[in-house]
Amino acid sequence: MAMQRQTMSDKTFDIINLVLLLAITLVVLYPLYFTVIASFSDPYAVVRGEVLLFIKDFTIEPYKNVFVNDEIWIGYFNSIVNTAVSVIYNLALTIPAAFVLSRKTLKGRNIFMGFFVFTMYFGGGMIPGYLLVKNLGLMNTRWALIIPAGFSVYNMIIARTFFQSTFSEELFEAAKIDGCSVFGIFFKIVLPLSGAIVAVIALYVAVGHWNSWFGALLYITKKELYPLQYILRSILIQNQEMNVISTEGMQNAEMIQYFMRRRYMAEGMKYSLIFISSLPMLIAYPFVQKYFVKGVMIGAIKG
Repeated sequence: MAMQRQTMSDKTFDIINLVLLLAITLVVLYPLYFTVIASFSDPYAVVRGEVLLFIKDFTIEPYKNVFVNDEIWIGYFNSIVNTAVSVIYNLALTIPAAFVLSRKTLKGRNIFMGFFVFTMYFGGGMIPGYLLVKNLGLMNTRWALIIPAGFSVYNMIIARTFFQSTFSEELFEAAKIDGCSVFGIFFKIVLPLSGAIVAVIALYVAVGHWNSWFGALLYITKKELYPLQYILRSILIQNQEMNVISTEGMQNAEMIQYFMRRRYMAEGMKYSLIFISSLPMLIAYPFVQKYFVKGVMIGAIKG
């Protein structure tokens, strides 16, 4: 079969699309790229605006200043543990709920769905949430960061839509005829064929918990339980407070030079902290990305 020749308008359309996609890609990737090169560049060059496309006066001093802080390693450990447990806990609640609500045979499923959707628009607020966590005895525990965020209605709706569009009632009826129970259908048929949606929900939950710091601000006062993002936030705030220290009235030139150097180093630490906190998710994403485009249930049901 002969290939259809492209007309001039087709070629023009392809070129415009390519240019637009490249421009969007640059807009999306450049902030991350700039963060990386700025974190390895001399802070003085960064402040002067000399770092645009390449590293200027390579240095790892900002990373040394960050990693000498033991709280960073404690935060990394806490964030990894909290994120791993949260992913398992969220999936254990979200996937079964989405599967049940996707079944047309469930009586009153629209009523149950209405209750879930209601919570997306109306909530108790921060103070009732704080009182609930306090009365449950979860203050200063990891569970204060895990249990309150254990279920996302938004993620459940995504998984529910996936189950509705992927699995047909004929497949379930065939499984029932073969003697499979509802639990058997879920664990032997649905879960093995739902790797894509499980990976997507796991990624959403992991990113959300990894970047979360507000819960620690409300419920945690023990430093050994602080997550990474809260510690990084504290370091950045300390650096910003140091930046507003005025050198007016200082008579000692060495003291002025010391504070100015600290202000410049704080600028370099800002970019290194951003890169350090983003690195685990950047490493994990390529392993999950393939599930976003992977086909599921192709040819499972004959027409």
